[in-house]
Amino acid sequence: MSLLLSGLGTRRSSRGAAGLFLLFLSGCVHTPPAAMGARGGAPSATKSPLSEAELRTTDGEIAVANLQAQIEGEEKLGAYRPLTVGQRAGIASLVAMRGQFLGRIADYERAAEIAEALVLEMPTDPESFLARAQVRASLHRFAAALLDLDEAERLGLRGGRLDSMRAAIFEATGRYDEALAIRLPMARTRPDIRSLGALASLRAARGEVEEAERLFAEAPLHYRDVSPFPVAWLYFQQGSMWMREGKEERARELFAASERRLPAYAKARGHLAEVEAALGRTDRALELLRPLARSSDDPDYAAQLARILGDAAQPEEAASWRAVAATRYDDLMGRHPEAFADHAAEFWLAAGGDPRRALNLAQTNLAVRPTPRAYELVMNAALAVGDKKAACDAGSSASALPHPWPSLRSLTEQALAGCG
Repeated sequence: MSLLLSGLGTRRSSRGAAGLFLLFLSGCVHTPPAAMGARGGAPSATKSPLSEAELRTTDGEIAVANLQAQIEGEEKLGAYRPLTVGQRAGIASLVAMRGQFLGRIADYERAAEIAEALVLEMPTDPESFLARAQVRASLHRFAAALLDLDEAERLGLRGGRLDSMRAAIFEATGRYDEALAIRLPMARTRPDIRSLGALASLRAARGEVEEAERLFAEAPLHYRDVSPFPVAWLYFQQGSMWMREGKEERARELFAASERRLPAYAKARGHLAEVEAALGRTDRALELLRPLARSSDDPDYAAQLARILGDAAQPEEAASWRAVAATRYDDLMGRHPEAFADHAAEFWLAAGGDPRRALNLAQTNLAVRPTPRAYELVMNAALAVGDKKAACDAGSSASALPHPWPSLRSLTEQALAGCG
């Protein structure tokens, strides 16, 4: 779930802004050997971008099956003998990684249970707090996650894993300068697909599109493995940047490349459907979304399907999926309000048809993560209900942002137009 954007109907927001960074780029999770396959070659001697065909990776279905086997194998091992803290933390990370790519909220919750138990049983081991920080951040409990990182450091943990996770949280909460101060030296001293991809995504969030695109092109040149997970993630982040910039065709190309690399990647498929619908390819969008809405416990896909069906004048099926999404969002808001306030707000603003409720949720989300997209969501909801004060307050803050993307600039001007 990437940053929610206006302009393509109601664009879906993304837990990926924190979660994927934390799972892949913090270094807390390394793709299991079974999922990676054999080593690839060294990066190209030139600095020209690699074509999609030149960047060879393991088949996506095989990689997902191997990830599943890795999790099951570790869990079975734990049934025969006690696992170390590192092994248990590794299971939590792998389960959360599976949830990240396959769109499984239950996996996030399972990972959180493992990490919470680790802290209770091993309160003097820094790895316990690092594991809990990771899953807390993936559920947008950012303040609690930062406290866990501080405790892990107090207990003796040092190095890039802590730094990367802090940078991910800083970015997810709009603290871009602090994130950049960490990401830049990491990319310079250890340039690889993770560090360069993380920096590219951060540059994109700051509105520095030209530099971000250069880094997106460079990152694959440093990739020496054949796991499809980091590559699919990289294409997804690049596509999200162009989606935010209003370049729908370019975004579609990249989301499609991500989905080809890893067909089970729920967010890539969902965003591809979003762009296909925006480009008028409704049948293709519905073809992509219906299986996701049926298989995923994440209500984003049901909500998106309801909106597109409504726009396509298919009210009966739209109403059915709207009811599914509403019930699921209510349930998740009771358990994980920080993680789902933005997603629920987006739903009620569009397919849910309750902009006042959307505004309340958007303001809750803004308090958790004052990002440009959070301001955009508040302004959209405030304008929809005619709440002049809320629109003016959000617009005033958004006008001070250093790198607004085109739709954000336009929306901010609209919000401020009636403020006097």
